[in-house]
Formats: sequence, structure tokens, C-alpha cells
Amino acid sequence: MTTAQSFADLGVRGPLRRVLENRGIDSPFPIQAATLPDSLAGRDVLGRGKTGSGKTLAFSLPLVSRLADTKRRSSRPSGLVLAPTRELATQISAVLQPLAAAYDLKVATIFGGVSQNPQAAALRAGVDIVVACPGRLEDLMRQRIISLDSVEITVLDEADHMADLGFLPGVTRILAATPAGGQRLLFSATLDNGVDKLVRRFLREPVTHSVDEVNAPPPAMTHHVFHVAGAHEKKALVHTLAAGSGRRILFMRTKHQARKLARQLTESGVPSVDLHGNLSQNARERNLAAFSSGDARVLVATDIAARGVHVDEVELVVHVDPPVEHKAYLHRSGRTARAGSAGDVVTVVLPEERRDTAALLRRAGINVAPQQVGADSPSVAELVGEVAPYRAPAMKAVEQPRAAADRPRRRSKPQGHGERQGRPQGGGDGTRSRGPRRRPQAAR
Repeated sequence: MTTAQSFADLGVRGPLRRVLENRGIDSPFPIQAATLPDSLAGRDVLGRGKTGSGKTLAFSLPLVSRLADTKRRSSRPSGLVLAPTRELATQISAVLQPLAAAYDLKVATIFGGVSQNPQAAALRAGVDIVVACPGRLEDLMRQRIISLDSVEITVLDEADHMADLGFLPGVTRILAATPAGGQRLLFSATLDNGVDKLVRRFLREPVTHSVDEVNAPPPAMTHHVFHVAGAHEKKALVHTLAAGSGRRILFMRTKHQARKLARQLTESGVPSVDLHGNLSQNARERNLAAFSSGDARVLVATDIAARGVHVDEVELVVHVDPPVEHKAYLHRSGRTARAGSAGDVVTVVLPEERRDTAALLRRAGINVAPQQVGADSPSVAELVGEVAPYRAPAMKAVEQPRAAADRPRRRSKPQGHGERQGRPQGGGDGTRSRGPRRRPQAAR
């Protein structure tokens, strides 16, 4: 399909086009040009495109357009968007809000890890579009705080990630609670792990649009594999890679290591924030905002950010710890080279990781010759480019000791029942990790 020259050619309404123009968006991406004629006409659409291809606008425009003349009702939204992570739900809402405002439509965002009371209050006051993670949405459905029987259009974004997180049973129950005659738009990079069953059950004669390198110029993503001699050399290399002037994301395997590296980088003059499951929702949003605004140049993350973070102009992704499987490599790497921009991806490999990493890259379809490097190697310096000026870490306020009368009284524990010090009581996901018997739950 040939890409249209303007959103007007695709049938996008004037008020929505003006919102796009105000945001500096004047021409559609291929996924938008491919899907909008069908989705605006009310047809079910299966959109297949890589992350960063412009899918959010591809479904937000027909969603708002269809609901432009609906009448708002308490606890009964007319539009529903399902997203796998709270970060993605928040970012979808940010795109939707100005479009919805053009027609006085209200948007509510629903996810776990925070109090449900403000979400319930918003629903009772009346919303038109709900952007939700499956877990919290099902909770509210069970409590009869929300009903989906008036939903006219449903969007399922990143369905394959839903499957990876084990959400498909809940997604199936949610879709079954929406009217059978409603319009449904499903976007997914792949159709494995049961996503194809969702398509067969819930989409009626869907029009399929796949957008990849055939339809659009491939993003300039360059892959590098850096072999290092040992842990000391790895640490020095990572600090050098983090020191450039542009945005970069560093991926770690564990929450503890992500937090530790972000602190070390900040203390060394490279302002950094972390993102992982042990953070509260407020901390996640605060750290993402700092990264998006440029206040922090480096985001150190676990795989929770591989799909849920959509920040433009990330010039470098570093796999500080190589991922376990190739899909995680691709999702992590997709944080750079978004929307046609260039980007580099570096995998740092210790000697004992070489065989497994080589196999992983083969499965990911990445063919690149490894380089043995150190922090001062010319190839590293070329990749880092301009080194950002040193920024002294902000001074933390020193907590004053409280008077004895103000200090909480501690109850002594019998010997042999020591406290688990430093273990958070909640993972920021609405779960509590207080013992080995309960299995951790995925983020809602």
C-alpha cells in the first residue's frame, strides 16, 4: 500500500488533524496509513508492526472518531484499551488525552499498584474511554464498579506481550464481557502464544495489515557485541558507555543491580534513574519523567521496561547483562531507533557468557562480529561520541534523629526469628512479598 500524503487523505476528522498539527505531526507513519481507512470505516483490524512504528496513534484516532458523538454514562465506558503494563497504559493515555479533549471525551487510566479509590471515583463520575491493565480492570469488574456492556470499540495493544505475561485468560474474560457487535482492533508484533486464538474468537472478518521493512525504510539500528576480559573491565566499559551526552537505556537482569548501577552512575557525575518492579507507582512515574525530560540521561532498567517504555531519541541501548532469550533482546533493543531515528545497541559479554550470547543472537537474527574491547578502545570512544559534562549529584537531606519520645517502640523478636531487613513489603505491583509460600504476581 502506498503511504498517503496526509491524514486528511485517510479520512481523519478536522479537529483531530488540528491536534496532530499542534504536536508537529503532519504525515502518517506506514502503520497509520495502512490501518486508518479500515478502522475509521468501523472494520475490525489486526495490525502487525514492530514497537515504535506508530501504533498508538493508529488506534487512538479511530477510537476517538467513533466515540465523538457518544453520551457519557456513569461506570459504563464506550471505549476500552487494554495494555500489558502500567507504563504503556500511562503513555497511551498521554497520546489519547488531547485527541479526546477535542470532542470533550474523558479518559481514565486503570492499573494496579495504587489505590483503586480515585479510579473508582472517576468511573462513577463518568468516563468515555478506559485505558486499563487486565488485573485491576478485572478487580473492578468483580466489584461491579465498572461495566463493559456499553463498549463500542475495544483495542488490545501489544497482545503478544500480554501472552508473555500470562494475561490471556484475563483478557479473554474481559473481551467476552464486551458486546459481540462492537468494533475490535488488535495490535501485536507476533501471533504466537495464543494470540491467534484471540483473533479467531473475537475479531469479525478482520482486515490484516503488516507493516515492516517492506513498507518503510528500516530504522538505522546498529548492533555491537563487546567482549570484555572480566568483571572489572565490564564495569569500566559500562560507565564509559553511560557517559555520552544523549539518552541511553542500560538493561540489567535484577532489580538490585539496576538500583545499584543507577546510584553508582549518579555518584560518578552521570545523572541516572532506575526502573524495576520494586518501585512504587509514584517512583516509576517520577523516574520516567526525569528520563523523558532529560533531567536524567540514563535509565537503568530490568526487563519491565523492555516493552513498557516509549521514549523517543534514545540513541543507545546497552545490554549490560545479556537477556535470557532472544525475544527479550529484540524488545529491549526496540527502545532505540524508533520512528525512523538511528540508534545503537551494545551487548556486553563476559568470557563465560560468550557461547550462550552467540546462540541468542543467532535466534534473534543478529549477525555481528564480536570485538574484544576495553573502556578506552577507539571503537568505544567512537560509539560514545561527545562525553557529557560532569554533573555533581544532588545532596540528599540528612535525616535528623528524632527525640526519644518520638521514636517508635520496637518489639524484640525471639532469637532465631531475625527480621528480613531491607526487603520491600510490596513490589509496586499490588503484591506483597512476605514469605516464600506465595508466588509473585505479574504487574497489573
